[in-house]
Amino acid sequence: MPAFVGAVNVNSMGTAAVFNIGDVYTIAPESSAKTFSGAGSFNTAERIQLRNDYSVTNTYDNDLYDQPVTGNL
Repeated sequence: MPAFVGAVNVNSMGTAAVFNIGDVYTIAPESSAKTFSGAGSFNTAERIQLRNDYSVTNTYDNDLYDQPVTGNL
């Protein structure tokens, strides 16, 4: 059965976003990302006491593929 869609306003979309209007059977976006960050980078709180005397982020990775997304259905 066809879908009836009213007004649509899209402010912004990311690079891995999927935008669909109407009937759809399946939506399967494929994306992967690798994030490097130092010690204490993703801490979330009101008061954090963190001491990093010696912090090194190792970004060397000799793998060819970490998370392949080709062929995933």
